[in-house]
Amino acid sequence: MLNNTKKILDKYNIRLDKNKSQNYLIDKNKLNKILENADIHNNETILEIGAGIGTLTIPMAKKAKKVIAIEKDPIIADILKQRIIKEKLSNIEVIREDALKIDFPEFDKMVSNLPYQISSPVTFKLLKYPFKKAILMYQLEFAKRMQANPNTHEYSRLSVALYFRADIQIIDTLPPEAFIPKPKVNSAVIELVPKENNVTQLFDNTTRALFQHRNKKAKKALIQSAHELKSNKKELKPKLDNINNPLLDEKVFKLTPENIKEISEIIGEIL
Repeated sequence: MLNNTKKILDKYNIRLDKNKSQNYLIDKNKLNKILENADIHNNETILEIGAGIGTLTIPMAKKAKKVIAIEKDPIIADILKQRIIKEKLSNIEVIREDALKIDFPEFDKMVSNLPYQISSPVTFKLLKYPFKKAILMYQLEFAKRMQANPNTHEYSRLSVALYFRADIQIIDTLPPEAFIPKPKVNSAVIELVPKENNVTQLFDNTTRALFQHRNKKAKKALIQSAHELKSNKKELKPKLDNINNPLLDEKVFKLTPENIKEISEIIGEIL
């Protein structure tokens, strides 16, 4: 795989840019594990973001009904198109756009080695669409934060925001040597299965307000970030002072997602 990737890059005189998260997978065992977990069927449409030169795209197209490959870099996208012609594949649609600026077409599954710079916005955008599951690659630290438990170093706003929206598990980890060029960090492949949920904007606002001060007590964090709740400190403080609930005296990083949901409901009642 390494030799083939280098051969393609040399042929088109391409120098990959790590600043654009252009780190291409060259470990065939890891690639096969991604495909195995994606469990692609011939009646499914697969969405891929950051398709690159087609390392995942082409083998997926040999299993799927259709692959929609989004690639922002116009030169890389043209190389991908030429490889598709050479492979005589007719079920790949290449979209040469920024994935954050377009609506996603209908798809059944998403499988991607995501550009790490856009991991968070792409993930939350993805969760606005209906789909069966996603197999996605992230920085390992980001993947740990996605599924972190309260009272841990990794627990964050991301952990809480995803808790009610998806079941997430890390299914593989990858060292820098699995890519060309080598990134400075380890990576992880996660399986993400969306959940039915009734997450409200107020819950998201409350979570954001709290985690701006993750080491403080909840009440103090909410007052200091009252603007996130479309309020102000003078209005919010006396209202919270009248609430007798021990959750408001708990440190933010110890609050479970269910605790934060309860706090958001309190905020909804007093504002």
